[in-house]
Order: sequence, then structure tokens, then C-alpha cells
Amino acid sequence: MKNTIEEIKKNLDALNSRADNMEERISNLEVGNIELLQAEEEREARLKRNEETLRELSGTIRRCNVRIIGIPEGEEKEKGAENLFKEIMAENFPNLVREMDLQVTEANRSPNFINARRPTPQHIVVKLAKVNNKEK
Repeated sequence: MKNTIEEIKKNLDALNSRADNMEERISNLEVGNIELLQAEEEREARLKRNEETLRELSGTIRRCNVRIIGIPEGEEKEKGAENLFKEIMAENFPNLVREMDLQVTEANRSPNFINARRPTPQHIVVKLAKVNNKEK
């Protein structure tokens, strides 16, 4: 009888140690899961910040652009797109052109390919050096 009680105690101790071991492993897994969730949230926050920064940079780059619509194809080849923009500005805003120095960084047709199905001419995109010039 003593032997059976001792065997039962040994089995009970073994089962208790196994239960403690499993509880510890479950606890470790829960901590690991929480860490993974936090890392995922940080990654998502970083992704949102990066997307927002990219949008801001894209907006900053395009903020200086002025689009000219309705100029026939080939006219910019004769006069040059920059000179064509300056002529349009001088015709429409003569006082403004005298007041400020228009610094054109780049001017070209956009997109660079011709679409045969599109009857309207492509837009001319003029990049100005300063945002203030576009706003004026």
C-alpha cells in the first residue's frame, strides 16, 4: 500500500512538473505572439509614414509644375517649349512677367508618346524653379 501511495505521489509530481512546464511554454508563446503583433504594428506604422512621406515628396516635386493645354502639336518644336510658355505669360499677364523673373527649369510635352485615338494635343508641362512663381 505504501508503494502504491509513493507511486501515485511520484506520478502526481511528474504530472505537476509537466503541467508547470507546459504553462511556462504557453506563457513564452503568448509573450512571443505579443512581440510579433507589436512588431507588425510598428511595421504598419512605418509603412504608413513612408507612404505619407512619398506622397509629400511627390506633391513637392509636382507643385512647381504648370500645365499648358491646347497648344497645337509641333509648335513647341519651332519656338521651344520654354519660349512658348514665356510668350503665353507675356500675352496673358504682362504686368506679372515684368515684376518677377520666370525661371523655367524644364518644359516638354507630356506624355512623350502620341496617342492616335486622342484628337486633342498633348499638354505641355513646364517646371518652374520656385513654387511662389506658380502661385502668382
